[in-house]
Amino acid sequence: MLRPLTTLFLASASALVAQTAPSDVYRSVLRIEVATQVPDYETPWNSGRFSGGIGTGFIIGDNKILTNAHVVSNARRLLITVHGSPVKYPAKLEYIAHDCDLALLSVENFKDFEAFPRFEFGEVPSLESQVRVIGYPIGGERLSVTRGVVSRIDFQPYSHTRADSHLIVQIDAAINPGNSGGPVVQDGKVVGVAFQGLRQADNTGYIIPTPVVRRFLKDVEDGNYDQYVDLGISEFPLHNSAMRKALGLPNDNKGVLITNVLPTSSSDGLLKQGDVLVSLNGNTVDSAGMIDMDGEKVNLNEIVERKFAGDKVAARFLRDGGWNDVEIALKPLPWSRMYSIQYEKKPRYMVFAGLVFQPLDTNLFATSKFNNVTVRRLFTDYVPKGLFQKHRDIVVLTRIESDPVTSQLNDFAGQAVDKINGVEVTDFKQAFELLHPEKAPEFHVIELFGASRPIVIPSAAVGEANERVAKNYGISRLENLVE
Repeated sequence: MLRPLTTLFLASASALVAQTAPSDVYRSVLRIEVATQVPDYETPWNSGRFSGGIGTGFIIGDNKILTNAHVVSNARRLLITVHGSPVKYPAKLEYIAHDCDLALLSVENFKDFEAFPRFEFGEVPSLESQVRVIGYPIGGERLSVTRGVVSRIDFQPYSHTRADSHLIVQIDAAINPGNSGGPVVQDGKVVGVAFQGLRQADNTGYIIPTPVVRRFLKDVEDGNYDQYVDLGISEFPLHNSAMRKALGLPNDNKGVLITNVLPTSSSDGLLKQGDVLVSLNGNTVDSAGMIDMDGEKVNLNEIVERKFAGDKVAARFLRDGGWNDVEIALKPLPWSRMYSIQYEKKPRYMVFAGLVFQPLDTNLFATSKFNNVTVRRLFTDYVPKGLFQKHRDIVVLTRIESDPVTSQLNDFAGQAVDKINGVEVTDFKQAFELLHPEKAPEFHVIELFGASRPIVIPSAAVGEANERVAKNYGISRLENLVE
């Protein structure tokens, strides 16, 4: 899976359905005003930072308003305004899919919107074709309309989670903050949802194409969003003729080398490192990992992108000089969310005699910027090497608040916990239970990976230390074990 681009920024745009009067259609492009509360992973007992923003949404059905997930993430209040009206309508989040940056909203009373046009979806726009983008970008309060030309269709990272890659359409129209979540229209139909831009280029914007949108809408039909399935492999291009010869492949620019199969993934036990994948669901895989789909060259993962849990794909591969065919039942890989920014979740933490423990994830990693080599290795290897099979959580000592019990311990901050009282730590809740047993030992001994000595805390001193730390640092609750 491709890594996210750090230069991508979240934005928004919207576009117009054009067979009715423009003024009529504009009413279905809505301004979304959002008040948010962002969790504080540095001091997790605090409520978090309050802020707000503006985005765009559009009506796709009876009380169904489509927008971007990043527009409404961590929302505490949602207000919707119709073009040309001063009225603000309270809105509710119905479904949110962070992995593809889409969300569905509703309003408390749809009566005032009943007569508005509903946007319909078209297909992926072709290269060099023109689209219209409409929304509420920064620089003004009223609706904005721009035109752009489709310049690229690709499989690229979505910046919202920093870890998910999907089909993407690039256009030569700027997509600015505030436009996010609006429709991009061609020939009277929506061909995408504008959602991010590129900082290092002028007039470059990206839209979420309709195959991604349709998959999201189908997924939530049963009342739940179940996330994407994952093939669970890493592949390497096979352009080098000497490598192809060594693998027993003709020089025909077909096939990619499988370099890793994720433990417990869809492909685990069926494919393995060293296999050469040449076909997926009947589509020839070229030496760059691309396939032909809908008249375009796209990444082989695009086949899996359009599937759901339980669906199957056929794979043909070369192993040890022999050709093999298998059917792979697809499923999500929930442990891969370790590498995704999380939203709508409170940070888990535990304060113990001034020691602050938290489970490792991308939110914490981005906040703390860990320098400890072991912590960085545990984070990097968590999914590729299957550490999640043994460790549901990687527990890290993130802070050490000043107290007589914690004097001379500051050098231990930022290290991962190996054992507590002689027991290997594999889960955050388990770590809490080990430090809060029914019968406490005389000393709590906390061993950290790579530390020259353990941390030793007298059990008799814990209660008073907790009281002092809570009072001195304004900590109303010493732990939160639930996301």
